[in-house]
Amino acid sequence: MRIIKYTSWKEDDFFIGYLNDYPDYLTQGTSKEELAENLKSLLVDIESDEVPYIRKVEELMVA
Repeated sequence: MRIIKYTSWKEDDFFIGYLNDYPDYLTQGTSKEELAENLKSLLVDIESDEVPYIRKVEELMVA
């Protein structure tokens, strides 16, 4: 099991969010629980290369 950070907000009747490592890919749900399930599904699609042209946020250490 691992922990994945995500950002979410409520807009009208929906919860909208994205995985912090992949901010270009939004998903939504009618509840926070449904949003979490949709985010998990999105992560599976991204990690199985079903989503093309993935841009990922990474860190770079400079001196």
